[in-house]
Amino acid sequence: MSRPAAQASPPGSAPFRSPRAGRLPLAAVALCSIGAALAALALPLALGSAVDTLVTRGEIPWPELRLCAALTAAEVLLDAVVALLGGTVTATRTARLRTTLADRLVHAEPRHGQAVAPGDLTTRITANAAEAAAVPVAAATAAATVLVPLGAVVALFLIDLWPAAALLAGAPFLIALLRTLVRRTADASADYQREQSLIAARTTEVLDGIDTVRAARTAAHEHTRITEPLTRLSAHGRLTWQILGRATGASALLLPLLTVLVLGVAGLRMSAGAISVGELLAVSRYTVLAVGLGVLTGALSTISRGRAAARRLDPLLGLSAVPHRSLELPPGGPGRVELRDVDVVRDGKRLLRGVSLTVPGGTSMAVVGRSGSGKSLLAAVAGRLTDPEAGTVTLDGVRLDGVDPVRLREEVTFAFARPALLGTTVGDTIAFGAGRPSGERVRSAARDASADGFIALLPLGYRTPLERAPLSGGECQRLGLARAFARTGRLLILDDATSSLDTVTEHRVQRALARRAGAGTRIVVAHRVSTAADADAVVWLENGMVRATGPHAVLWDDPDYRAVFHAARPTAPTAPGGPGAVGAAGERAAGPVSGSAGSGAAGVGDGVRSMRSGGGERERDPGPVSGRAPTRAYGAPGQADGTATAGPDQGRTAGPLARPSRPGPGREAR
Repeated sequence: MSRPAAQASPPGSAPFRSPRAGRLPLAAVALCSIGAALAALALPLALGSAVDTLVTRGEIPWPELRLCAALTAAEVLLDAVVALLGGTVTATRTARLRTTLADRLVHAEPRHGQAVAPGDLTTRITANAAEAAAVPVAAATAAATVLVPLGAVVALFLIDLWPAAALLAGAPFLIALLRTLVRRTADASADYQREQSLIAARTTEVLDGIDTVRAARTAAHEHTRITEPLTRLSAHGRLTWQILGRATGASALLLPLLTVLVLGVAGLRMSAGAISVGELLAVSRYTVLAVGLGVLTGALSTISRGRAAARRLDPLLGLSAVPHRSLELPPGGPGRVELRDVDVVRDGKRLLRGVSLTVPGGTSMAVVGRSGSGKSLLAAVAGRLTDPEAGTVTLDGVRLDGVDPVRLREEVTFAFARPALLGTTVGDTIAFGAGRPSGERVRSAARDASADGFIALLPLGYRTPLERAPLSGGECQRLGLARAFARTGRLLILDDATSSLDTVTEHRVQRALARRAGAGTRIVVAHRVSTAADADAVVWLENGMVRATGPHAVLWDDPDYRAVFHAARPTAPTAPGGPGAVGAAGERAAGPVSGSAGSGAAGVGDGVRSMRSGGGERERDPGPVSGRAPTRAYGAPGQADGTATAGPDQGRTAGPLARPSRPGPGREAR
């Protein structure tokens, strides 16, 4: 069956509207600035006429004076309107440009947005967007600014040829001055913005991993690393001011000389009777207007900086929305997921190769494999967070690249290892997403995620602002799980979403998932033996390919499969303190109830925090909130999955059908 061509974005989608709206206010700015320029050009003629009337007739020239007053008032009023409208238009376009950038990032594949460092991205959306948005108003006013000197030169020619010729003698020097200013200002601004973004990116990295910096005692080193570009930043900033200063100094020398030259020639012409006293006054005023480059220099500098900023925004504005064909999923579908010959290539490397598998509707499938085998990438492909280079992915028989993204997000729900807590309050972050669930649904989801207990201990419960709710890594994960449980879609994908939970809490979450059996399909990226054992089937990935699929009990007989759960175990002896202590390599060796690997710096883990919860258990915090943890980028070569380490006693001890032991409710899990 033929399918319609894919669309880059939904028809009539507002987020991708080009920031060209508001042209009427911009046109008003241009017209008002031109009107002010014309008033400024007409004023010297009116003044000259008034002087000639006074000299020749000996009477007060009231009509000319009234005209001068009207022209002055018009110029002042129009300049005020330009300032007001210009500020409003710039602010509006800045907001619209920032909104467009954010929408491009949100609607594009996540990996495209992750290609830019967070600090650099922040600088582009804030400072660079403001500079780029100022260009249209600067260009509109620059047109009027250019009109003033050009009109003054024309007026000089109309009054007398020789003063105008004297002015034009210095024109080549003025043009060379402006050309040098524009070119060098653009280069210096681009270099300055690049170093500024580098400092912002490094600062963001350190703030994200501040606990690791403190634990490793590397604050001085990080301070040096952050401030290292300051020397170059200062040099580029000084160069910008030096360029402007040299241009100002050159103009301060050139313009008075030109003014004296023109007035001298005009005085000689007046003494010869070629021009009148009033015309001499007009020549003096037009000379000032013709050589007044201060406003024009400022406008050109603004345009140069804005163009440099716009070049930094081009890659973000060039991001395209995830294409689709506006196909509909069959109503009431069970959530059957099929991948056929899926290939994913990143940076020229095939990370998934010929992956084919089927997840029957209403069942659960665990995805296991060593670190870097493509588990998270497979989960992203299954939920269309990224598209494969080859192959097809279907949900209930409909290709995912044909489903409207808005509709797809209602049916496919994710929970991640490090969920982003968005919203104002704790309840808002659970309800965040496509369609807002009811308050009762939010509380029910929190109970299923074992989050209701610690939420009840917060000052305002579900209404507690997020900034007043200090959360451990495990509590953040439970809120992420609750957000996923609050949706009733046909596919739920858990990407290492229980790695920071202790075994007791994970068991409660698994029981909640078991109660959802048949209500939807579940794909779980698993690092724990117990998680794989709870799934209906397991897909075992190795080097981006499917090594085997089947029930966990069957695969457990393969020693290579068992080795997957022991792969991250440190070869050095376990550090004192037993299972869960920090090993020599900075990784955590999991004991009988362990399941997540922490990352360490200089042999120090990212922190094991004892956090209170409803059941009094303790959770492992791998640092999603304050520690610097490696950021997973889908498809990035050598991605760190945080593969769990498991001791030999974590596996089955009573044959292939036995499950690993779990601590009792009162037992502490480390």
